[in-house]
Amino acid sequence: MQILVTGGAGFIGSNFVHYVLNEHEDDEVITLDAMTYAGSKDNLDGILDDPRHEFVEGDIRDRDLVTDLVSDVDAIVNFAAETHVDRSIEGAKPFVTTNVQGTQNLLDAANEANIKRFLQISTDEVYGQILDGKFSENDPLNPRNPYSATKAGADLLAQSFQTTHDLPVLITRTCNNFGPRQHPEKLIPKFIQNAAAGENLPVYGDGSNVREWIYVEDNCRALDVVLRKGNVGEIYNIGSHAEKTNLEVTEAILDAVGADDDLIEFVEDRAGHDQRYALETEKIEALGWEPEYTFEEGLERTVGYYLD
Repeated sequence: MQILVTGGAGFIGSNFVHYVLNEHEDDEVITLDAMTYAGSKDNLDGILDDPRHEFVEGDIRDRDLVTDLVSDVDAIVNFAAETHVDRSIEGAKPFVTTNVQGTQNLLDAANEANIKRFLQISTDEVYGQILDGKFSENDPLNPRNPYSATKAGADLLAQSFQTTHDLPVLITRTCNNFGPRQHPEKLIPKFIQNAAAGENLPVYGDGSNVREWIYVEDNCRALDVVLRKGNVGEIYNIGSHAEKTNLEVTEAILDAVGADDDLIEFVEDRAGHDQRYALETEKIEALGWEPEYTFEEGLERTVGYYLD
């Protein structure tokens, strides 16, 4: 399979590119990335010179570039997005242009090229918060910040292309990822590095907000399963059932690094901070996938990566 991976120099995208090239010896990958602050060629160390891999620096908002690249592939996996909630609160425009308009460019090009598979990578945040129970793929969308609103818009646009143009779209919505190659603005790598340096760990509010955490390699396996075995037109939640409060995650990091709890600093809560996310995962499990790493095992590997 020839695959165009957009956002492939970012956190999850780069881990996915590594995974595909390691697991599928006949696959070829084109990595497209705009190389914003969140992307790095270092994330592609070891595969930049692989004959089955081509790296292209460029933006999914560049219609001519996208059209040219899509003409040579069988499938598109769209990771390219602005993803940091705090940044979206400060300014939503780049989230709209990249997450919505960029996705539209990809969908238009994919439709023209008769792509065999279009995998749209989304997030559990499009559902909004849930205080009890878990979200299924059929639940309505209720995004509560500019980031998740633009991801919801991209999801709906992708679905419309499947319905209107019969484009073979699949959508995944994953819980919080962690692991190697994640940008240090995100909670776990930021807190690992702060703890190792003896700096404070700023926890929003009282730290009671709950997230479901999945080790990135488990997510990459799930995405690969959906790409190859998923039913066109379907949405697949990807979750680990490992629910942790932000305070529990913080304490686990301090323990793993060997730092003191007095580094915890409670700060003013983020505007519109969702209290809890949780996902039902029966559909992805029916394809034969389940997570291999516990939160504790994944955190041990992650701490080791950042400290090294």
